[in-house]
Amino acid sequence: MGIIMTIIVGGIIGALARFVMPGEQRMGWIMTILLGIGGSVVAGFIGKGLGWYQPGQGAGWIASVLGAVLLLFVVGKLKK
Repeated sequence: MGIIMTIIVGGIIGALARFVMPGEQRMGWIMTILLGIGGSVVAGFIGKGLGWYQPGQGAGWIASVLGAVLLLFVVGKLKK
């Protein structure tokens, strides 16, 4: 059940990040899910580095969306 919830939450976070980020991001639903999961990983990594999260604690929704937006921004710059 954990993997299914990860996919669902990743899809929601990825969709929110694509909605918040200006411009058009051409990606399918699988890439949107991977974007959301990656955003959560990035947010957790940065949050643990700054001391916001304890080991084993996951990132919050807002931080995950911000992490996904950061990923979209970096990928957009690398494509240009």
